[in-house]
Amino acid sequence: MHPVTPLRRTWAPVAVLAGWAAHDPAQTQEQLTRLTATTVLVALPALLLGGALYGFLTWWFTHFAVTSTELRIRTGLVFRRTAHIRLDRLQAVDVTQPLLARVAGVAKLKLDVIGADKKDELAYLGEDEARALRAELLARAAGFAPETAHQVGEAPARRLLHVPPAVLAVSLLLTGATWASLAAAVVVPSLLWWVTHSVWTVLATGLPLLGAAGASSVGRFVTDYDWAVGESPDGLRIDHGLLDRTHETVPPGRVQTVRIVEPLLWRRRGWVRVELDVAGSANSVLVPVAPRDVAESLVARVLPGAVVPDALSRAPRRAGWCVPVWWRGYGLAITDTVFIARYGLLRRSLAIVPHAKVQSVRLRQGPWARFKSLADVHVDTGADKTVTARLRDAGEAATLLQSQADRSRTGRREARPDRWMAQGETTGGHG
Repeated sequence: MHPVTPLRRTWAPVAVLAGWAAHDPAQTQEQLTRLTATTVLVALPALLLGGALYGFLTWWFTHFAVTSTELRIRTGLVFRRTAHIRLDRLQAVDVTQPLLARVAGVAKLKLDVIGADKKDELAYLGEDEARALRAELLARAAGFAPETAHQVGEAPARRLLHVPPAVLAVSLLLTGATWASLAAAVVVPSLLWWVTHSVWTVLATGLPLLGAAGASSVGRFVTDYDWAVGESPDGLRIDHGLLDRTHETVPPGRVQTVRIVEPLLWRRRGWVRVELDVAGSANSVLVPVAPRDVAESLVARVLPGAVVPDALSRAPRRAGWCVPVWWRGYGLAITDTVFIARYGLLRRSLAIVPHAKVQSVRLRQGPWARFKSLADVHVDTGADKTVTARLRDAGEAATLLQSQADRSRTGRREARPDRWMAQGETTGGHG
């Protein structure tokens, strides 16, 4: 790993002490009052030296190797751990650069593996080395021979979308969650002060609320800043971040669900947000804000052949007896390639599921829905998520249950394999 990597772990002993101090502040204050100046002068360098030694040893005992079939990562100072990552199971290799890593010219590789609960990572590598290793891993996953994979290089990308900072800022100001969190951060501490007159109670409640408000506004702006989407043979590439830069890839064939989200205050401007469910991956946002026509063109690239119809079939009027007012936001459409369900009245969300990604279909009726001859149809995907067509006519739901099961079987038979890129595409794409 890169020589600056030990700095990543140097702070660990300090963090342990800080956690202990926060857990029992009274005991901490008592212990600090007993310390003499000589003890502090001796303990502080010892603590820093211990942290530096810990960071060095974790770096020294961390190694990785790329074989013909897998990536091996060996870590552990006391307890050894070796991760064997099969290259044919890789579905995403993301490059991330926290602010200090950008200053030092290093980068972190995060690896999404099919069937793994969390990402393995390599931190840190030199920036050029990280991108070269990423390209080699993707080339191996695409089927290139080991002796030629390192010569392939990173596939070229063509920019499809860039979100201007001004548009991103306005979209956050027009999001109800931003103002709700800010209102909670102001109103709740004020009420607590009026009731308790306790500074500690106000701080214990107000600081987390203020942090949540910052995360939903400034935090999102910093994270989503300079958002760009590009197209390459290895999938859609996403770059974003003001302080910490992230380079993600949406692997083709692994997207289970696409959601087009339309908050109420965005509708006059024609803006939407596009979210993803990717099996085994943490990638969840394709576009934070974009015009609807642009967003739908990106959805068509993620789900080839998917077309969002202009009008959806609404729930029967008697659904109002089960869910007053909000039933008007429910809708359903089915095309040759996708299952589409809409829900939400103020914050509309349109969920699109390819037939080939449907794992199971369920029909559910509560007692009141059964009395009104209504039923919900649940479609389960490979990302452990469910899309529901709410409050459909019971006869329609029963027919939909069987027909959707047939469409899913047909879709799986005809679906293209989940590959990073075809050999012909890679040869032409990389030159």
